[in-house]
Amino acid sequence: MNIFMTGASGYIGGTVADALIKAGHSVAGLARGEGSESKLRARGIKSVRGELSAHSVVRNAARTADAVINCADAADPFVVAAIVEGLAGSGKAFLHTSGSSVVGDKAAGKLSPKIYHEDTPSDPLPEKIQRVAVDRVVLASAGQGVRSVVLCPSLIYGQGRGANPDSIQVPNLIRQAVKSGVPRYIGDGENIWSTVHIDDVASAYLLALEAARAGSFYFIENSEASLKSIIGSIARLLGAKRSPESWSIDEAIAEWGPQAAWFSLGGNSRVSAEKARKMLGWKPSGADLFYEIEQGWYRRQLEAGAYARR
Repeated sequence: MNIFMTGASGYIGGTVADALIKAGHSVAGLARGEGSESKLRARGIKSVRGELSAHSVVRNAARTADAVINCADAADPFVVAAIVEGLAGSGKAFLHTSGSSVVGDKAAGKLSPKIYHEDTPSDPLPEKIQRVAVDRVVLASAGQGVRSVVLCPSLIYGQGRGANPDSIQVPNLIRQAVKSGVPRYIGDGENIWSTVHIDDVASAYLLALEAARAGSFYFIENSEASLKSIIGSIARLLGAKRSPESWSIDEAIAEWGPQAAWFSLGGNSRVSAEKARKMLGWKPSGADLFYEIEQGWYRRQLEAGAYARR
């Protein structure tokens, strides 16, 4: 297939693009400028020059592709509108990247027992309403002749295979611990996120491209971990002289900003990928999170100086 992608130079998009190319597909990525084009070319990805907001560029690239994968801004309704316009009536696949924070809470380190499946009723918090609305627009495009699919990964970790090899949450936690000398969790640190290896995310995209039905929504996860347990793993990675400590939500906001502090690191986001396993035949096999922190990718990054004090 000839596949048009947004976000092809990013962590998720770059890894998905790499997997697509290795599977024999041709990938063209949206690029804002020469720097982005160079990154794509170095990975065997063709470029389409334009911004996410360039409606005609995105629409026309979607129209001429065999399938489209959006790995850019999950809450951007304009790029989705352009892609749907380009694909309407074609029956072609449109894979859109969301994230499991759409069912997240603002627990500030407290545990929630609730685990979401795709058909679990949810009432998104105000901070997530636009992302949920965009997901619904993508799914509704099935009624316009688009084989639309929303993929909703949980906390992703591991080495990316594209131009940007590093994830967000775990590196931010490591950098804070390196900078301060104290690994920290928020509140009680009992809040839990589902997790998934980046290689397993990419395999889910390939399966969805081949087999997902129009109007499908899939959570993508393979395990779960509390923030406190992740911080404990980071402490072992660093050989921290001080035990992990709690800090307040306000201190966390000052370090990471409100979105990361409340949702990525302070809240719960527990989901089940049983649907992806049953309907797509998805069989995740990536290394677990604690191995990657203490012996795998994050240890290699630490030893290379990637998390040095800034």
